[in-house]
Amino acid sequence: MTRVVITDDHQIFVDGLKELLQSMDDIEVAGEANNGKELLQLLSSTPADLVLLDVNMPEMDGIEATKAMVEQYPEVRILMLTMFDTQDYIQKLLRAGAHGYVLKNTGKEELHLAIQTLMKGESYFSEEVTTRIMEGLQKKKARANDYRLVELTEREKEVLVLIAGEMTTREIADQLCVSHHTVETHRKNLISKLNVRNVTGLVKYAVQQGWVD
Repeated sequence: MTRVVITDDHQIFVDGLKELLQSMDDIEVAGEANNGKELLQLLSSTPADLVLLDVNMPEMDGIEATKAMVEQYPEVRILMLTMFDTQDYIQKLLRAGAHGYVLKNTGKEELHLAIQTLMKGESYFSEEVTTRIMEGLQKKKARANDYRLVELTEREKEVLVLIAGEMTTREIADQLCVSHHTVETHRKNLISKLNVRNVTGLVKYAVQQGWVD
């Protein structure tokens, strides 16, 4: 029997989900909470195997609750059940430690399958969420491919490494024995060539290339 705790700030949704879960022979609803703070308090006194967790909640949202659960209750499986399917939310929750991610419009059979899959120690993502994850990976791969097509001069590489080393424009100019204006020109050219927004983007590129730690 899988002991499940429901966490969502919409009570009408909690009631409906509770009724749905109680119709499954191998699942017991061990408790319910309306936000992450209540969830952590509940888990301190209520044994649970899995938590169904919403993202957007008051006091403590799903992301912060997931981080806390991973630290305090690592044995409890975390299944996100939410309407948010953007890459940003998905990536944040995966980094936080969520084991699965399904949307609130999922059907009874898929929800049951997701719970069973997580209890086997595996991960589960609905088709829509998997699509978002793949889109994110493809964009990241495309950016990496774009980087490989960029050719920097030796001086540009030198300036980039010094920028990544947190040196100021004046310090770089002094070290390379060039003018302040020349360094600024290299910086602007680097930002344009690498198609990044600012110096942070330049530093990320230098790290990806293995030029700096």
